[in-house]
Formats: sequence, structure tokens, C-alpha cells
Amino acid sequence: MLSVLKRFTPKTATHHSIKNLLGFWPNNIRLYELAFRHRSIAKEIKDGVKDSNERLEFLGDSVLGAIITDYLFKKFPYKDEGFLTEMRSKMVSRAYLNKLALKIGLDKLIQYDSSNRLYKSICGDTFEALIGAIYLDKGFKFTEKIVYSRIIKFHVDIEDLETQDLNFKSKLINWGQRSRKTILFDAREELDGEKQKLYYVTVLVDDVPKGEGIGFSKKYAEQAAAENACTAIFSDI
Repeated sequence: MLSVLKRFTPKTATHHSIKNLLGFWPNNIRLYELAFRHRSIAKEIKDGVKDSNERLEFLGDSVLGAIITDYLFKKFPYKDEGFLTEMRSKMVSRAYLNKLALKIGLDKLIQYDSSNRLYKSICGDTFEALIGAIYLDKGFKFTEKIVYSRIIKFHVDIEDLETQDLNFKSKLINWGQRSRKTILFDAREELDGEKQKLYYVTVLVDDVPKGEGIGFSKKYAEQAAAENACTAIFSDI
């Protein structure tokens, strides 16, 4: 009887969205609804923890990193550690994940307060949160299969990615040296959620703020801030 009831459980809009995007029906739809909820509309649950996608993003970052590492290790059996590390950095960079999220239409599902200022990494952050949701709902092997068959196969051009330079911090610093500009990464740490440390970084160019970034590691936050600064600077040149 229970199996019959489960079979005829009404499908929500989120169910159909996941099916259209990635080709499978979710089990625990709550996880996916949470993955699409930006912190700008989240409410506090307990002790500072909010019902936003940030915890899923944290989990998805690690899961995706493991999947990409395994993929690159097998695809390039004769490449050294330096090459594999650089390629992994490119594939999981916030800029690249933003592009992947837009390619699959993930931006249309994000719930956020449009009146608030949003970081430009919102799409990439949601992409990682979605990976975290799939992992909790379906397990690692299923998540790996989805990343391979629905993301990498159709949306990742490995050959093109090899030639791209997505190290925005280095790009910004090199530009500053050529242009005789002083580049400073101003970082601060705060505790968020369940005592999880977050890093907030502002890029200053000749003491003028040009970009901001946020992340669970200082390196990640610096890259996000550098990316935003590069977008602002080079669009004005």
C-alpha cells in the first residue's frame, strides 16, 4: 500500500524542473528546494543557522571536486600533477561554474531577493548546492554519473578549457604591475551558521574598492573577488 501511495505522490514544479534539467526524478524534494534558496531570502532556524543553500554549497564543493579529480585522473593518464591541478582549478572555478549553471538553465530556478545586492557567483554557488542535494538524495555514484553524462558530456569543452586562463587573481596582479596600480586584497573572517568560518574579501585598486568575494576558504574568496574586480575593470577599459 505504501509503495502505491509513493508511486502516485503528486509531482511539484521543482520535481519537473530537475527532471527537465538533469533527466531524473528527485526523491527528497526538500533538498532541491533548499539548494535553490539564496541566503537573501533565508530565515534563521536555530543558533544562527539559516534555511539557505550555503551548507549544501559547502558539501557540493567537496563532492564536485572529488568527481572532477577522478575524471581528470582517468582522462589524462600521462599528465603530471601540476597539469591536473590546474585543470581541476579551471573546472571548479566560480567563473566556470557560473557559465555551466547558465548553460543548463539553473539561473531560472534560483530564489532570491532581487532588491538586495547579490554576489556575481550566485549561479555557481547554486550549482554546487545542487550537487550537494543530489549527493544526499541519490549517493555519490549517482551524482558522479549525472556530472559525467549530463554536464561534462554536453557542456564542457576540455580542449578549449586547456587554453583558458581562469586565474583571476594572477591576471589582476599582472595587470596592476603593468599599469602601475596598487592591488590589495583586504580580507576579514566571520562566523556564520553552525560556527562555520566565512571569508569576505574586497579588492582595492589604488585604495578604491573594485570587487568583493565570499567563500569558505580565503583562497576561494580572493578568486571570487578578483573575478568581480576583473569584470569591473576590464569592462571600463
